[in-house]
Amino acid sequence: MLLRQIQYFCSVVKNNSFTEAAEECYISQSAISQQIQALEADLGVKLLVRESRKFLLTPAGEHFYHQGLLLLDEADRLRRETIMIADKKVNKLRIGYLKSFGAGQMQKALAVFSEVFTDIDLEITTGTHEELYLGLRDNLLDVVLNDHRRAFSDLYENFYICTGHAYIEVSCQCALSALSSVTLEDLRRIPCILISSKSQQENEQDYYQNTLGFSGRFLFADTLDEGRVMVAANRGFMPVESVQKLTDNVDTIKRIPLVEQGKQITRDYCAFWKKEKDNQYIRSFADMLKEVYE
Repeated sequence: MLLRQIQYFCSVVKNNSFTEAAEECYISQSAISQQIQALEADLGVKLLVRESRKFLLTPAGEHFYHQGLLLLDEADRLRRETIMIADKKVNKLRIGYLKSFGAGQMQKALAVFSEVFTDIDLEITTGTHEELYLGLRDNLLDVVLNDHRRAFSDLYENFYICTGHAYIEVSCQCALSALSSVTLEDLRRIPCILISSKSQQENEQDYYQNTLGFSGRFLFADTLDEGRVMVAANRGFMPVESVQKLTDNVDTIKRIPLVEQGKQITRDYCAFWKKEKDNQYIRSFADMLKEVYE
């Protein structure tokens, strides 16, 4: 059984046509038919049931088709990696984004990027603001999506992605859920739930407490989903921005604007990378990310 025969078979099934598959594979229709017959003979099973000019997949053929697609994809990945290693050009883009972000928009940007740059391997990391900054500083990450806490540095590209409008998420059981907006003063007696790894809890609390002005007790969740479970259980409120989508739990969680002096609080988010590492892949990803968030 040859890899080429698997490619021919998958092409026939995908196109639902021997003629179109032959054109796609740049061989004659008779040749592709012979190759699939040889494949069936080698396996000792029927993959297709032919009826005049049509065909149907057997149960074995259905299984072989799905597994064949996976095998072809893995073979192509192996080919590309081998060529890159031989050329000493192992291309990898290491991307980091905030743990407190929902993954929806990031997934869209990654999907678009992977479709355009098929030879670039993506390595994805989540973290707190500080963890992402350290990863970038120590060359463990190539580009990060982070909130703007530090003064911009000339060592880094600071590529604006979007502005997030501040909200809190509270349980519908909480009395605050009846309000159209809240202030920091309204929240001082309710525990604040932050998304953070254990090692960064002190840094996150310090920022929210001493820079943003949140007071009261702090609770911590490792992920956004875990934080929302705590909110739904009415254990406290969770500060979020408009870039973090609320797609589930709409019957149990209420999102309320967080205001200061009558205006909703905002925070900017940027893609950051070292200027010395600037390349077309990083810039293309940043452009795609911005387009998704817009």
